[in-house]
Order: sequence, then structure tokens, then C-alpha cells
Amino acid sequence: MMERIWIETKTKQYPLFLGEGVIESLPDILRQLSFSERTKVLIITDQTLERLYLPKLRALLADDYEVFAHVIPGGEEAKSFEQYYACQTTALQCGLDRKSLILAFGGGVVGDLAGFVAATYMRGIRYIQIPTTLLAHDSAVGGKVAINHPIGKNMIGAFYQPEAVVYDIAFLRSLPEKELRSGFAEVIKHALIRDRDFYEWLRREVRTLADLKGERLQYCIKKGIEVKASVVREDEKEAGVRAHLNFGHTLGHAIENELGYGAITHGDAVAIGMLFALFASERVYGVSFAGHHFSSWFRTYGFPVSLPQQLQATRLLAKMKGDKKARAGTVRMVLLKDIGAVEVMSLDDETLLALLYEFSRREEGKQ
Repeated sequence: MMERIWIETKTKQYPLFLGEGVIESLPDILRQLSFSERTKVLIITDQTLERLYLPKLRALLADDYEVFAHVIPGGEEAKSFEQYYACQTTALQCGLDRKSLILAFGGGVVGDLAGFVAATYMRGIRYIQIPTTLLAHDSAVGGKVAINHPIGKNMIGAFYQPEAVVYDIAFLRSLPEKELRSGFAEVIKHALIRDRDFYEWLRREVRTLADLKGERLQYCIKKGIEVKASVVREDEKEAGVRAHLNFGHTLGHAIENELGYGAITHGDAVAIGMLFALFASERVYGVSFAGHHFSSWFRTYGFPVSLPQQLQATRLLAKMKGDKKARAGTVRMVLLKDIGAVEVMSLDDETLLALLYEFSRREEGKQ
């Protein structure tokens, strides 16, 4: 069953189409969005999807549109200036103009890169997100597009909303387990920061990753998107509550950067980051989440629950201080006061280092 969810921000309202087989409706969706025949369409995708699905997508559009494709390597390292430049070159060579359309066909990496290409090509042309991973249920909604810099993740980017999101859950069948787990970390995040009922549903209904299929999978995606959409509606450009979506990401991004992009999945890094944020929340607020057994719960899905041994706390702190959310070199972490209740807290270097050391020792002792 196809569901339509409206994403609203201060600058734009656009539809998200969710369900099994919704990609078949893409030509009709483009007509609804007033894309005329013979519009030039550039599909940006990665090498895996090129092999699995690109011929079908091109065939869907070939009768009505002038279709081109640009293929990038797979993995986080593709969110680079070199790949961004290559996409821009293809757009120019294909003669895209301000009436043209970019389709971001892939996971979060493709969505972030293609969205940033769209935001900057001729000062902005229209684009549609076609996510193919569970992780992209988060990144495809809300209009944050970016590429990485060796010094930090997503440091070069823009806020640029798509025309629509077309989310066919059939694409998720081809995901390897580690990528499904990576996306599920963001589902957990959405439940923890804003929806206690959804959190309790996850604990009850998703006992293993094998449960993420059919109606359960679609419900997870829908609820995650609804949380993301509610936050973006309040705060499009991260001036306030949108920062809550970074729960687990301050340390998570630092881990990704220190290990090297692609060495650990985004979701695995964020899972460690969430556990650290929960640990820090207990220390800062004097609360206890012991009854939730978060580490044990995360382990049931295969998430890592401790810092990789080769990482040094001092270097992680330096990366955290370079995070976009830091102010004047002070780390601002999203902490959990209770399930569904978060706030952003500034933590000084001494406190953070002590917390990192203590967290590392505690989690290693549970192994």
C-alpha cells in the first residue's frame, strides 16, 4: 500500500511516497509535479545500484524524458569534492538547465552528494530523493545536503529541500545485513529522542534484524520519517530543536573520521555514540537507564557497544570539538533526560575526557 506523507518546512512543502513498488508510479509523480515531457533528467547513483536497478529506472522514464546517468563509487568516501566536481561536469556536458531535474537514486551518500550538486548547479535546480536504504529514511528527509572534508564530516553543504521523496521499500531487499543494521540505528535514534511509544514498540516487535520486513519495516520507516518531519517542521535550519537529531552523532562522526570514512558504517558509529550519550546523560542528570539494558539490546542487533581500542580519547575529543554543532571550541552534546526528552548541553574538555575514559573502561569490562 502506498502512503503519502507531507514534509513541511518554512520554505517548502513536498510529498513523500512510501510503499512497496512505488517506483512504478514515478512517471505519474513527475507529471503531478509539473515536469514537462522531454525535461532533461540526470540520475546520480552508485556502482551497486547501476548494476541492480539503473536499467529499470531509465526504462521507466525513457518514453517521456531525456535521461542521463552519472555513477559514483560506493561508500562514504564518495562524498568528496572530486566526486562532486565530476557530477557537476556531467551535468554541464549533458546540457542540464534550470528546468532540469536530478534524481538522487541511492542511499545517504548518494542523497547527500546529489542534493548538494542540485543545490549548487546553476545556483539551484530541482531534485528528487529516491532512497534505497533504511539509513536514507533519515537523510532523504529535511534537505540537509553535503560532502565531507578530511577534517570533518558534512562540513561543506547546504539546506536545500527536494521536490519529493519516492521511497520504495522493495529496494531494501538487496541490502546486506550491516547496511540494514546501520539504518536501524537511526530508527532507534528517532524513537529515543521523541517517541516513547515507538521506542516501546521497537523493543516489543523488532527482536532481531530479521523482523525488519514487510509491514514492520514500513511502519519503522513511517514512524522514523514522522519524527524527522515533526522536527524539521519546527526548525528547518538547525537553529534550535533540529539539533536534537544529532543524538549520538557528535561522537559517532568523530569515530568515523578517526577510523577513516568507510571503515565503520555510519549506523555502527552512531550506535556507539548513542550509548556514550546515554552514559553521559546519566552522569550529567543523575538519572539511570540501567533498567533499559541498552548495551544488551544493541548487541542483539549486532551493534558494537564500545569504543574501538585503537582510538585515543584525546583525538576523539579534538574531532568532537571540530563538529558543526560546537561553539567556540566547546562541544555541545545532545543528552537524554528521559525517553523522548532531550536537550543540548555544553560540556567542557575535562568533563568529556573523563567521561570518554570512564565509558571506555565500563564497556570494555562488559565484553
